[in-house]
Amino acid sequence: MATVKIYDQTGADVGEHELVEEIFGIEPNESVMHDAVVNYLANQRQGTFAAKTRAQVRGGGRKPWRQKGTGRARQGSIRSPQWKGGGVVFAKAPRDFSYSLPKKVRRLALKSAFSAKAQNDGIKLIDKFTFEAPRTKDMIKVLNSLGLEGKTLIVLGEKDENVYRSASNLPKVKVLYPHTINTYEILNHDRVLFTMDAMAKIEEVYK
Repeated sequence: MATVKIYDQTGADVGEHELVEEIFGIEPNESVMHDAVVNYLANQRQGTFAAKTRAQVRGGGRKPWRQKGTGRARQGSIRSPQWKGGGVVFAKAPRDFSYSLPKKVRRLALKSAFSAKAQNDGIKLIDKFTFEAPRTKDMIKVLNSLGLEGKTLIVLGEKDENVYRSASNLPKVKVLYPHTINTYEILNHDRVLFTMDAMAKIEEVYK
C-alpha cells in the first residue's frame, strides 16, 4: 500500500498517510475512464444551435414566376434552399446531448483516475488551508512551497470561500469538492491536491 507525505502550507513535512488500495491502488481501466470523459464533455454541451428550415423562413409565399414559358427553371418559392436567404436543408435544431452512465461505471472510472494519478506521483496531501482572507499571492506561495507546477486540482472537504477565491484568478488551478469531483477533471490536471478532510470523505464514499 502506497504512502503519501502530508505537508502544511509552508511545505513542511508533517506526517504520512496510507492511500486506500481499493481507491488509489487498482489497475486503471482506460476504457471506462474514456467513457466517463466522453459522458462529461457531452453533458457540458449546451445544444442551443439552431437554423431555420424553408417552413420557418419569413416570406416566399408567392410563386416567383409562372411555371412555364419564361425560359427559367421552375420555382415554387424564393425561400427554397437553393435561393439566397432561403431555408436550410436538414436544419439543426436545439437538442440535449446529456446522458447518464451507470453508478458502478462512474465509480470505477473515478477509482481508475485516482489510481492512475497515484501511480504517476500525482497525488499530494495538505493538512489544511488557513487563509485569513482571499489572496492570490497566498495561494501561489502555497503551491510553490509544495512544488506544484502546471495544472493543479485542489479538492477541499468543505466550502472555503477564501481558498476558492484565492485560486479563482489562477488559470491552471481549479477547486472542487468530494461531491463535485469527476474523472475528466482528475485526468485533465497534472496534480491533485487533497486536504486531509477531503481525503477522509473520498475514502468514506468510495472505499
